[in-house]
Amino acid sequence: MIPAIRKAFNAQFSEEKYQNLQDDIVTTYNYKPAFKICETPAFIPKELKERLVTACDDIMKVINQPNFKELTEGAFFEDSMRVPNEDAQSKFIQLDFGICLDEDGNPTPKLIELQGFPSLYFFQELLGRMYRKHYDGIPKDFSQHLYGMTSTDYVELLRQEIVGDADPKQVVLLEIEPEKQATAIDFFATEKALGIKVLCITKLIKRGKNLFYKDDNGNDIQIKRVYNRIIFDELNQRQDLKTEFSFQDDVDIEWVGHPNWFFRISKYTMPLLKGDYVPKSYYLNKLETIPSDLENYVLKPLYSFAGAGVQIHVTKEMIDDIKDKSNYLLQEKVAYAPIIETMDVPAKCEIRMMLLHNSQTNKTQIVSNLMRLSKGEMVGVKYNKDKTWVGGSTGFFEG
Repeated sequence: MIPAIRKAFNAQFSEEKYQNLQDDIVTTYNYKPAFKICETPAFIPKELKERLVTACDDIMKVINQPNFKELTEGAFFEDSMRVPNEDAQSKFIQLDFGICLDEDGNPTPKLIELQGFPSLYFFQELLGRMYRKHYDGIPKDFSQHLYGMTSTDYVELLRQEIVGDADPKQVVLLEIEPEKQATAIDFFATEKALGIKVLCITKLIKRGKNLFYKDDNGNDIQIKRVYNRIIFDELNQRQDLKTEFSFQDDVDIEWVGHPNWFFRISKYTMPLLKGDYVPKSYYLNKLETIPSDLENYVLKPLYSFAGAGVQIHVTKEMIDDIKDKSNYLLQEKVAYAPIIETMDVPAKCEIRMMLLHNSQTNKTQIVSNLMRLSKGEMVGVKYNKDKTWVGGSTGFFEG
């Protein structure tokens, strides 16, 4: 998005460098990521950075409202979705923006969706380091982080918020069969950086209000803090899992990222948001009149895993056939702009601004980002098969 830097980067690119980058990532954890790593990072100009910051600030003003919990009670349409001992604010917030063009042809963000749930916080730091290690042409004063934060500062902030004052061995990253997840490499990176245990929910031992796991020597280790990475849509589909612990149990642990925020800060929040960087969104069950220009909208389930169920070619018949309209959202389409020059056709991009609540300052701040480049109809592997210069990436912000 910065022509001179993009031209210089593309000129120095080689398939050999790209292969070396991928090999280095695989070697780091003896694991090959289950998703495609993009050939290139993105370079975010100051104007777009400032717009992204403004967009995040606008959204956080809504989330920080004293009545936000009251406004989002409807997110829990079943009692089984609610987890005891909810805290005051979400530890993690992800804001996904499609990059479009404004009336003057300048890049501008439009919110796609948001979630109160962790993302690839540790893998993104690794990816940024690998881009710098294997490629020339990334300016030294550009950073994945904002406000002068270094990679060391970033990891220490994550340690402060995830481990805190606890013994790392009493902190677990909780998942469903973590080694089989597409994001497993992030779990390995987290484990190495923090010294915490990556644990499948089936390995939790429940005794009264306490949770334990067995270490490599067969000793019982009491769990004090849980860094939750379980997606509830997947958990509900896995009826085969044998567990002693249910999320509805009142247990004596501290959630690092309380599960209730997964529902509160989600697509359910979209209709509550307004502004230059937010598309029009409607709860389907509260929509009095169906728009006549449905070609300009997408239909989304409020809760789905990895984009499942999203309809981009919406018809009135499709809406009429939905029995439980309270579980759907109608959202104005976002026109992604193909603005990243590659070796063939330009790529579109989506940027996830990764936020974290700092317990020391009591403020939620932007700490990193994740980017996805696409040349398909939608962002995602199945829409970008056999294409190059697409996939997971990161953005380096102009200083």
